[in-house]
Amino acid sequence: MALLANVPWPRSEPFQFLFRGSPISAAWSSPRKSLSFYCRSSDDRNEDYLLDAPVSVGDGFSFSGGKYSDGPNPSDEWFKQGKLVKAHPVLGSGEKAKDPIFGLTMGVSSQAPSDVFRWFCVESGCADNPPVVLMHGFPSQAYSYRKVLPLLTKDYHTIAFDWLGFGFSDKPQPRYGFDYTLDEYVSSLESLINELAVDKVSLVVQYYITGLHNMKITFQLQYRIQGYFSPVVVKYASNHQEKFTNVILLNPPLTAKHANLPSTLSVFSNFLLGEIFSQDPLRASDRPLTSCGPYKMKEDDAMVYRRPYLTSGSSGFALNAISRAMKKELKRYVEEMKTILMDKNWKVRTTVCWGQRDRWLSYDGVEDFCHVAKHKLIDLPMAGHHVQEDCGEEVGKLIAQVIRSNKI
Repeated sequence: MALLANVPWPRSEPFQFLFRGSPISAAWSSPRKSLSFYCRSSDDRNEDYLLDAPVSVGDGFSFSGGKYSDGPNPSDEWFKQGKLVKAHPVLGSGEKAKDPIFGLTMGVSSQAPSDVFRWFCVESGCADNPPVVLMHGFPSQAYSYRKVLPLLTKDYHTIAFDWLGFGFSDKPQPRYGFDYTLDEYVSSLESLINELAVDKVSLVVQYYITGLHNMKITFQLQYRIQGYFSPVVVKYASNHQEKFTNVILLNPPLTAKHANLPSTLSVFSNFLLGEIFSQDPLRASDRPLTSCGPYKMKEDDAMVYRRPYLTSGSSGFALNAISRAMKKELKRYVEEMKTILMDKNWKVRTTVCWGQRDRWLSYDGVEDFCHVAKHKLIDLPMAGHHVQEDCGEEVGKLIAQVIRSNKI
């Protein structure tokens, strides 16, 4: 496994933007001065967040820093637990990336590496134990598995990672080495898994996760998939069923009504408005995590999720690009997934776990689908769409139970 330890936070240029809801203002600053910004959500119930913004942080397009920038930061503590894994070659001309709104050259965190992309990974457990790879959703981070990791550490070598464009992994500007299409996520994931796993592995996949393709290693696969990337995973699995023992789907899109992105996410695909809203951490991070279920985010957790958006505009542009890809391709993928899961040739043991307090995807039709397709359905009454945030301990135990049951 190729790992890079003790990687410093990226530094940046001194051009900063301030968002108050949707209006934008700009400020030029001296490299040695520290600015303080307020960021207000368009939801009047939310409080202002004071952002102490040292200009040494960020890539020059978004505002920087955060509430904890003068002291210990929970995001920094999480970052220290991880390492960077190099996987998937960088394609493209090598031209310097520019932002799509003003045409300004982006900072270092928005530029693709010269050779191979870097993925942020957090590991726990003994490396001699069976590997379990945890895949977060969109828009989220590996941090979402912080409650699940401890429950798998004893018996498994567990790895959680940030997808390209999210968390602390590389976030190249779209059209400059990575376009965030579903096909690109498929091929990049293949590269990463080949770096992480050399033997049988269990994969746990949350909502909005892309699928696998042409993997040369053998998998004992436990898929935990929720939401809009589920169809891509199922499509790949249908052609490689010999590598899979279980697929666990968490709140996947199973009906025609599920094939449309909720307004909370589809807004990021809009021209210009999407670019603006995706740069606001309250819209890009807080709202998607809290609007789709009962999850109440603590401030310390919120700052971890906001950090990529506070330190670089590249996170917002990645969110914008993947939202457009999902809006364009989701309906076709949902139809293909439904056909595969109901086909008599589908032999992989499939379990659907459903958080019944999901505000994005309706439960209507889910029971009927599972009954007709003969798949097991497990209801999670207290969970919403972001299942591992609402019921992290319960989900961790469920994953362990599914993996153990395959050994009997």
